[in-house]
This record gives sequence, C-alpha cells and structure tokens, in this order.
Amino acid sequence: MLRLIACLTIVIPLVQAQPALEEILRRLAENQERASDARNTIVYRQDTWVRLLQTNGKLSREEKRQYTVAPTASGSVKKLDKFEGRYRKGGKTLTYDAPDFQYKDTDIDGELIESLTEDLINDEKSRDGFAKDLFPLTHKEQEHYTFRLGGTRKVGDVEALRIEFLPKPGGEQPWGGEVLIHPQDYQPMLVTTRLAMKIPMAVKIMFGTDIKQLGFSVTYKKVDEGLWFPATYGTEFGLKVLFGYKRNVTMNVTNTDFRKASAESSIQFETDK
Repeated sequence: MLRLIACLTIVIPLVQAQPALEEILRRLAENQERASDARNTIVYRQDTWVRLLQTNGKLSREEKRQYTVAPTASGSVKKLDKFEGRYRKGGKTLTYDAPDFQYKDTDIDGELIESLTEDLINDEKSRDGFAKDLFPLTHKEQEHYTFRLGGTRKVGDVEALRIEFLPKPGGEQPWGGEVLIHPQDYQPMLVTTRLAMKIPMAVKIMFGTDIKQLGFSVTYKKVDEGLWFPATYGTEFGLKVLFGYKRNVTMNVTNTDFRKASAESSIQFETDK
C-alpha cells in the first residue's frame, strides 16, 4: 500500500504538470510568431519534386527544382539554382531545362505543376515559403478552428503532445488534422492535414472537378535555440476533370543546409517585388 501511495505521489504531479489545451495553444502561437521573426536571419537550400502520374502509374510529367532561399524585409525570396524537367510523349520520355515549358498549345500538365508550385510553396510573404493558412498555428489562424487534446504520440524519443483540429462550422478553412507538439519547447514537430469538407456535388457537376485524398504533412526541425523550421513537406492526391483529364499528383519539399545570413547573402537576395 505504501508503495502504491508513493507511486501515485510521483505520477499525479506529472499528470498535473501538463498544461491545459488553451495554454498549449497560446504557447504554440507565441513560439510560431517568434520563430517567424527569427527566420529572417536564415538562408537555406530547398529541393522540390512535383510528379504527375497517369492513372496507370506511368509518368506524365515531373519537375525537380533546387533553390537557395533567403530572407527579405517582409518574407523570403528564392534563387533557382538547378532545374530538371521530364515529360512523356508518344511513349518516349523527353527532358526540358526551364520552368514554364510547354510542348503544345494546351499543356495542362505544365500549367498544373506551375500553379501547385506557386500556390503551395512559393509564398513570398512567408518566411518559409509555405502558405500561412494551411496550418492553424498562429493566433490569427487558430481563430478559424476548434481543437481537442488527444493525448500524446511518440516522435523519435519524444512523447509529443497531440492536438486535433477541425475548421469551425460556416468558416472558409477546409482543413482538419492534427499537430504534434514538443512538450518542453512548445514547437510543432509534425503537422498533418486532410480535406475536412467534401466537394459539393453541384460543384463536381458544374466544373467537372473531383479531388481524392487531398492533405499535407510537414515535419519541423530544431535549427537553433528557440528556432524550429519546416524540414519536409509533402502531399499526394488524385485529380479528375470532366473532359477526361486524370492525374495522381505528388509533391515533396525538403529544406536543408540552414545557415545564418551574411551581409553579402542578404544584399544578394533581398529584393521585394
């Protein structure tokens, strides 16, 4: 009995030490906003890989890009260092060496790849290039969601706090998912999302568009004390359009080689548009 009481004495404070949901969200938001400011000193390498596959699994088109990303006064700017493109035509795989390449008058694959790249990972007003409204981490974005504390989940050797989120009814945000949070640093370690709303049948009929299994996954890496940075980003989904265009889309982004910006690199890349 004494041993049981001693165990309870140890366990109960550990349970009570975990902050309430509201406190976790407050610390998460504050750290995200501080991290955004701290990222204005970081230059890094970004590799992107976007693939469009036919429904039979064969490659239709793909692009690989390598960027150097540097901070600006209000966001970030990218310098394209390397580009590789491939597309399939007439049973052959052909290559090209620059973005915006079109091999025919109506090149839906090319337009889709360019649109995905610009809309999802080339936000110049963001420190990391990702659209801010994809993930409910800052105070402003949290206002559009409801949250639930879902226990913990192991990430490496860390027992991360798990929070589930859904868009508030009547709102414009389509994403639901979960965020795994470091229990001491209160920084996101992994964010996964899914499309929480179905495309209305009327929209499918009117525009002839259907999307299957759309969602995103982002992992974060500790770059410096108090500074965590998105390290990997990925999405995979199926797209079908009324006139017979069907593609399975995958996008992968990796950020590496984080380093403090020197005066030379800041001058070279800091060009607000």
